[in-house]
Amino acid sequence: MKYRNVIFDVGSVLLDYRWEDMLRDYGLDKEDALRVGHEMFDDPEGLWQQMDLGIRSIEDIIAAYAQHYPKDAEVIRWFIEHGEYMHVPRPKVWKMVHQLKEKGYHIYLLSNYPEGLFHKHTQYADFMKDLDGKMVSYMIHEAKPSVAIYQALCERNHLTPSECIFFDDRKENVEAAIRFGMASKQVLSQEGLLEDLQMLL
Repeated sequence: MKYRNVIFDVGSVLLDYRWEDMLRDYGLDKEDALRVGHEMFDDPEGLWQQMDLGIRSIEDIIAAYAQHYPKDAEVIRWFIEHGEYMHVPRPKVWKMVHQLKEKGYHIYLLSNYPEGLFHKHTQYADFMKDLDGKMVSYMIHEAKPSVAIYQALCERNHLTPSECIFFDDRKENVEAAIRFGMASKQVLSQEGLLEDLQMLL
């Protein structure tokens, strides 16, 4: 077995996101949904990233969004408070995670997430039962691609980077993992991920 530890990001790896559809469900047309998504995720102050880090309260983040985008304050508050409508399971991937666990691999999560949203998205997810450990940005106020969060995962779980393979959808996070000494692959589709995992079995 070349690797002992398989590490997964969550969003766009173990879960899909339907944020645009969620905003459409609220009543926005496609153009407005994309605009509000851009305001939330690409805010110049990095509010969503601050939420991932757990360095400000959710109410403080919502208030800051309202100050930046007063016309969209109501929908942004609704979106942040109802994250349970955002995620979509990937049961085929979850099944393969379980097969990896049965094969003898240790399974870990390494993800950027606010605490409340992480719990909403993972509380019923089958893969949580297969975990040997996790490191999520809100836990240590550090986020990928900072080397600190990779190091924290390894130190807490006594992992040797060269014995790990990490799957993430963002190129910068994959590159950071490789610099840290892990093998890493970028996840571009669910189908591609399933093919990569099959090769480990």
